[in-house]
Amino acid sequence: MLVNEYQSVAGFQVNRSLYQFIEQEVLPGLNIEVDDFFPKLLSIFSELTQQNQALLLQRDQLQSKIDQWHRDNTGAFDLDAYQQFLQDIGYLLPKPAPFELDLGQVDDEIAHIAGPQLVVPISSARFALNALNARWGSLYDTLYGSDVIDKKIEGEERAAQVISWTNTFLDESIPLKTGSYAQVVAIDMHSKAPVFILADKSTTQLENSESFVGSTENSVLVKHHNLHIELVIDPATQAIQDVILESALTTIIDFEDSVATVGSEEKISAYRNFLGLMKRDLEIKFHKGEQTVVRKINTDKAYTNANGDSNTLSGSSLMLVRNVGHHMLTDLIKTPDNQEVPEGILDAMVTTLIALHDIKNLGANSKKGNVYIVKPKMHGPDEVAFSIQLFEKVEQALGLKANTLKIGIMDEERRTSVNLAACIKVAAKRVIFINTGFLDRTGDEIHTSMQAGVMLPKSKIKSQPWIKAYEVLNVQVGLSCGMYKQAQIGKGMWAQPDQMREMLESKLGHLEAGANCAWVPSPTAATLHATHYHRFDVFARQQQLMQTPLEVNEQDLLLAPILDSNATLSVADIQTELNNNAQSILGYVVRWIDQGVGCSKVMDIDQVGLMEDRATLRISSQHMANWLHHEICSKEQIEQVFKEMALVVDEQNQNDPLYQNMAPNYDGTAFQAALSLVYRGVSESNGYTEAILKEYRQKRLAELAQ
Repeated sequence: MLVNEYQSVAGFQVNRSLYQFIEQEVLPGLNIEVDDFFPKLLSIFSELTQQNQALLLQRDQLQSKIDQWHRDNTGAFDLDAYQQFLQDIGYLLPKPAPFELDLGQVDDEIAHIAGPQLVVPISSARFALNALNARWGSLYDTLYGSDVIDKKIEGEERAAQVISWTNTFLDESIPLKTGSYAQVVAIDMHSKAPVFILADKSTTQLENSESFVGSTENSVLVKHHNLHIELVIDPATQAIQDVILESALTTIIDFEDSVATVGSEEKISAYRNFLGLMKRDLEIKFHKGEQTVVRKINTDKAYTNANGDSNTLSGSSLMLVRNVGHHMLTDLIKTPDNQEVPEGILDAMVTTLIALHDIKNLGANSKKGNVYIVKPKMHGPDEVAFSIQLFEKVEQALGLKANTLKIGIMDEERRTSVNLAACIKVAAKRVIFINTGFLDRTGDEIHTSMQAGVMLPKSKIKSQPWIKAYEVLNVQVGLSCGMYKQAQIGKGMWAQPDQMREMLESKLGHLEAGANCAWVPSPTAATLHATHYHRFDVFARQQQLMQTPLEVNEQDLLLAPILDSNATLSVADIQTELNNNAQSILGYVVRWIDQGVGCSKVMDIDQVGLMEDRATLRISSQHMANWLHHEICSKEQIEQVFKEMALVVDEQNQNDPLYQNMAPNYDGTAFQAALSLVYRGVSESNGYTEAILKEYRQKRLAELAQ
């Protein structure tokens, strides 16, 4: 592990590698001098660091009061009294008077088109490029390679079922005047609109002629629900050769939960990848078989429209960038008294600086000249207001017009959920996104109510009234605040990347709930999820909900998912839950600590691959901490179950050449980190995992450097 080298700037210590990266790689072409940039950045630290710290202290103070209330009010739970208490301490705030959003120009992918959203770790250039290029995806390839078609079916029969599935989808989405796509043998493009030739030699056209967008040399472009479908034509036979769907409309480039950027070079490398994306020059080379593959951002899709004019469609996803939360610190810059600085302030300034390459030079990402920053883990409107203040200072420092920086609010902490309208109001000129991050939201629910009692098993938490109220109110509050066709109302991640059939069967529910975007874990999932937006008119559903909101008890948001005082857990139930949690924690933590992998597919105890990140880790570690705190299990029992599950995780990773077994010594850094997440879970602020992970990752890097 290299020792950080610093140079003094305006009394602060700036990591030399960061300084050189900004000076030599980011600033060229922006007409900004390094001697101007860093003093302005450091001035923002001077102005806002104390306020940042005060907000974090407020979180701890509120949590301490809530903990004490639960200790003082054991027995029968009085919901009305609890609500009044939360109002009295300023945790639960009055609802704001009606207001309107004033967002100015927002890209169509956010305001006017409903569709899938990818989240990708910026630490992986390959994954990031794959995500951006997932704007378009082959439905044939996706169906053939997924479990939507039974994996037991192979060869020609599999191909036939892929085509049959696709034809049914096309019949439903862009129907013909007569016949079915199953009967189409060729497409004639010699007229202004495509003519479909059927097997019986008859011809037909699109039922809705206005859905025809245009054509390329070998394809027809059609639009439905504002999403494009490309029918690729075989040049030899004129038959349909493939069906390409506009898929991942937007991608969140993630600097937060899905990455492990502890070392300075790791963080700078992440910034460098983002720079490559914004300058559109990022590319990677890798071997696939005997060939060397070069991957870069796809160019726009050129076509001739129905009037014969040349036009283009975006070839890549619109990028949003998720900065870290207010609670994160970094040693890339140190204060005059040698303290780490808030990483969220650094992220805001540096990611915006990088985005200037798009705003000033290219305009390839945001056609409206905006920077879209998603802010995670904010607790209530005061913290949203702080982000807005930070954005204002960044704009001033970089010479941007007011409200260039737009904000996405992750609705993933309880104090934000119960005050969502107030959060949106303070960001009324900038908010382009709210999203139910139900994983972190569950972790925060457990931590906030840690002293209220014993948490239900994780599988039962999902069915409790609080989470239904949370999901419904997120949509209804967003709509009541004017987000209809102005901003994204999103739903959380599908966490089982291999279970695509199940995703198709269940994720339509996100659209039916009124969400106009939802997270998916892969390009494959994006293409499949895109079919939902053809089959269901989300904006029509939002109009219905605005006219007739769903009935929901807002008080349910305050109901902790705790075990009834008269209920008991069997020994077997306890063991099963402990096994599940411990295996999940170890499977994720061992990669984070030993290999610096922030998000990956981790096999669960039943050998099902799950996408794990710090949000899922927060749930499992907080749940075990709760049961330990309430003496459902002992510390000795916790340690024993971790040892047993280490054997399982070791076995699951036996084919990974970089993996180091935890058993039989159980003294490795990763194993100790996993235990610490549980043992320190009650006292750790908000139940976040970052501080512990960072501590042990730094220890592991030091070990590797020896």
